[in-house]
Amino acid sequence: MLRSPTIALLVATLIGSAVPAVATPAANPAPTPIAWGPCPEDALTFVPPEHRFRYSCGTLAVPLDHARPSGSKINLMVLRRAASKPAERIGSVLINPGGPGADGLLLATIPSVLFPSTVPERFDLIGFDPRGVGRSNPLQCFTTQESADALRARMTQVPATDQQIKSTMDAYAEYGRGCGKVGGPIIEHLSTEDTARDMDLLRAALGEQKLTYVGLSYGTLLGATYANLFPGKVRAMLLDGAVDPSLRTNDGLRYDRERALAFEHALTAFLKRCKEEGPKCAFSEGDPRAKFDAIRERLRKGGGPITLSQFVAKVGDALEKIPLSGPVDLAKLATELQQLHTAPEQYVAERTADAPYKDHDAFYGINCSDKPLPRTPSLVPTTATAWERDAPTFGRRQAFHDFVGCAHWPVTAKKVYRGPWNAKTAAPVLVIGIYNDPATSYTFSKRMAAQLGNARLLDVDAFGHTSLGSSTCVDSAAEKYLTNGELPAPGLVCKPNRQPF
Repeated sequence: MLRSPTIALLVATLIGSAVPAVATPAANPAPTPIAWGPCPEDALTFVPPEHRFRYSCGTLAVPLDHARPSGSKINLMVLRRAASKPAERIGSVLINPGGPGADGLLLATIPSVLFPSTVPERFDLIGFDPRGVGRSNPLQCFTTQESADALRARMTQVPATDQQIKSTMDAYAEYGRGCGKVGGPIIEHLSTEDTARDMDLLRAALGEQKLTYVGLSYGTLLGATYANLFPGKVRAMLLDGAVDPSLRTNDGLRYDRERALAFEHALTAFLKRCKEEGPKCAFSEGDPRAKFDAIRERLRKGGGPITLSQFVAKVGDALEKIPLSGPVDLAKLATELQQLHTAPEQYVAERTADAPYKDHDAFYGINCSDKPLPRTPSLVPTTATAWERDAPTFGRRQAFHDFVGCAHWPVTAKKVYRGPWNAKTAAPVLVIGIYNDPATSYTFSKRMAAQLGNARLLDVDAFGHTSLGSSTCVDSAAEKYLTNGELPAPGLVCKPNRQPF
């Protein structure tokens, strides 16, 4: 189903290609400092009136095509939250919440969610909508909300029947044609490399000699790309919930299959923990794995009060415990599963309306630029069936996500960075990996730390996707690293503040 970007950090997944030499684009002229002014009202939704004096916004003009720095320009929307203690200010820290396509301004307006520490006191927090997103020259694949809603209604996240598969495939084909027809010039310039080069211009416009950066989920790929394009300009870079940069940008199918397996691993770990906890987990009686599989198969056949797609989405979101929407209590998930198992006729599904169309389609614009996936739609259903064997809950959903959208994508990005990833940065990069992260597996974090030329891995023994703001141990390590460059001890394993039960 089409993914409208929200404040949630959703993830939004066998073509290997040789790593090309990276040609350096023509040098950009020094950017003009940002003229700061009032922020749009809707950008400060979560900021109490008495705190709004700290916030200002502006735009930064960047080249549409970095190979032609004197050519057409686009404007990026930038938000700044001034340091609470200006006398102790260190500099600016740029933030990217992932997605790709998530609202880049938001995290800077809710600093305590990400930094329950002194970081907001000593740094200006900088949020920005990356190119193609939100307020920064958004990629648009529709001309009206009505047409977007009508197309979305024909898509099924986990299509199981022949009719669902055909309807979903046809809708994505129409979606790709629409993006090509109305997307405009931006559609060819949405790669992570494009945004990393924008980010260096933003660094310069902020008056920073070196970049301090925090990236979550997809934002870790953006950080890794910047670190290899501009290794001498890294002051500090914290990457939480990391991707495998080489795999993601060189073998999209294998990467997406491994993501499906990561979700399945997290689910298995949750069901195992549930059984171990006994009565504290409402789903623990009997065999939780067998009960879960029975629910899924019954819904696959249409026998239940919610659809298979709703069920898989609910379970996946709970396993991620998306921090920006409030941690999802896995104990609550266990209770809902037990209700669905024992009394389906009494179970009331939480039916929320689709998010309103956000007037941008950057999720596919960015992913289909970066991830080499076959432009062969006929392979999608057979791939879904194959992945389902090893990942029975999430394999089909993963195939009918990036792969189906990118199989119909109408353009090829002008410039994509696919490695190498081993540049030695001026300062070490801190990578955070969570053992039971379903969206970006712990294996991905280990690989990123190994691929980068100067990195340290911090382990977190927890469930969920990303860890900042949910572990005092992680937050303390992040604070020391960002403020004075102190790395956590090798081999440190942090624990979360909350356990699932």
